Amino acid sequence: MKKEIEAIAVIHTDYKEKFGIPRQSGRIKSAMGTIEFLKPYNDKNAISGLDNFSHIWVIFGFSKAKTDKFSPTVRPPRLGGNKRVGVFASRSPFRPNGLGISSFKIEKIEENGNILVSGVDLLDGTPIYDIKPYIPYSDIHLDAIGGFAQNEKNHRLKITAGKDLLDCIPENLRETIIDSICDDPRPSYQNDGDRIYKMEFSKYDIHFKIDKENVTVLKVINL
Repeated sequence: MKKEIEAIAVIHTDYKEKFGIPRQSGRIKSAMGTIEFLKPYNDKNAISGLDNFSHIWVIFGFSKAKTDKFSPTVRPPRLGGNKRVGVFASRSPFRPNGLGISSFKIEKIEENGNILVSGVDLLDGTPIYDIKPYIPYSDIHLDAIGGFAQNEKNHRLKITAGKDLLDCIPENLRETIIDSICDDPRPSYQNDGDRIYKMEFSKYDIHFKIDKENVTVLKVINL
């Protein structure tokens, strides 16, 4: 009998809600996470030899994107939320099996077998279903074409006011927060310069506005 898929691990990150999470893994290199294996997969023999690799592929579940009905098309936020593309031509979380894949850099394999990784793009508590080593000679495709996502490669906002409000946040977290905001977490169809956005990160709630390409930090709340 075929075994049902089950989580082998869970990842702990500072991203406490979906808004503000990087759109792709590796875009925010300072974004850290810890992969904690669940029983019975927390046997350190299962990761023997993984320290010879620098990166891993992580197959995970979109645990906060539930849908009971299959939709063959989706509206990617980067296309303004109006244009539809096939679900298999997107990285939408609303997928038939709710699975995603990301590539992370291994920063450290801890004594207890947990894996500290960087470049994460996952919500805190996301279930992990499999881990595989990243193999450069086969996984890198230098002639690859990125479709509609290619235009987002160099898109960045700039914090022009209120950056001093972030000084209350530890430096190691501050860099990731700034990079996450400047990566422009808004859907493309949201361009109201007066709208106040809120991003919960670690134990902080950051309020900010975006006018064209400029970010103004308004408030930082210690939760």
